[in-house]
Amino acid sequence: MLSIEACGVAVLGIGRAGMVHARNFVESVPMAKLVAVYDVEKERVEAAAGELGVKGYTDLEKVLGDPTIDAVVVAAPTFAHRDLVVAAAKEKKAILCEKPLTLTPEEAEDMRRAVEENGVVFVMGFMRRYDASFMRAKELLENGEIGDPLIIRSVGKGPSLPPRWAWDVKKSNGVLGEVNSHDFDTVYWLMGSEYSWVYARGKNMRCGDLREEFPDFYDHAVVMFELENGSMGTVEGACPSEYGYDARVEIQGTKGVIFIGDIAEHGVTVCSKGKGAARPLVQSWRTLFREAYIREDRHLIECLTGGAKPRTTVEDGVRALKVVRAANRSLSTGEAVYL
Repeated sequence: MLSIEACGVAVLGIGRAGMVHARNFVESVPMAKLVAVYDVEKERVEAAAGELGVKGYTDLEKVLGDPTIDAVVVAAPTFAHRDLVVAAAKEKKAILCEKPLTLTPEEAEDMRRAVEENGVVFVMGFMRRYDASFMRAKELLENGEIGDPLIIRSVGKGPSLPPRWAWDVKKSNGVLGEVNSHDFDTVYWLMGSEYSWVYARGKNMRCGDLREEFPDFYDHAVVMFELENGSMGTVEGACPSEYGYDARVEIQGTKGVIFIGDIAEHGVTVCSKGKGAARPLVQSWRTLFREAYIREDRHLIECLTGGAKPRTTVEDGVRALKVVRAANRSLSTGEAVYL
């Protein structure tokens, strides 16, 4: 284990998610220090490094060879995850990898092998598990507050179209991978059971201008599934949803029901003559899960410096990947897929 003073961090990939993590390590993770940022785009690196007051790299070998860096956050596009994680593991860096883990089972196996062979800390970036509301719901379920869970509904929707590289389902696993990996992990974590089968339907319902170039692209999907313990559920995904960022879960049990999350920001409703009732909607995952991301980043350092056991693992990432790919297969064949 490292001493707290020795723990330096680099963020690999500094798009929206990467900058969330980078700012966290500057402002909200006192036991660690952001040392550097890395990206393939020089202008982006220069802007981020200037804002954060850290070193900037466009050369992966140089950033991983920096002796002041003990841990990395992988927040690059999904297609780059395997190479970044394998390279970081070989350099003995602790790793927090944003979701989804990667694109294929073969890439996932490469990542698992690199982490295990080099004995490095690996934390999977499923931030819902670090959110206060979701953690409280997990506690209530384990305490039997609603009896035996029977049916779960998980919603994951983003307000805007994903980046261009994600429009090709073969290169991104589509919306179910990029957005709903969180939902598939949440279902397993809350319900405590592996998936038995999935059945998915999806369509391009809002982005007609993409159909010719990306015929497999879908912006809305619904997945029905059964778990090995006999419980059932659905996952709803959309990107873009336009109205805002939507992450909610409902679980019905033999003795009650649990609702997690709210579509309204801060849960405030305003009523006025002429305008009726209005509730400001959540606009971004960056605000809704701000504290969860901070807890997640702190957990990486706790694992590295204090010997804590990672709460989200490679196996969690692999499981969600398998479900995503099974759902995409169901979507293309029109048949249920057994896992």
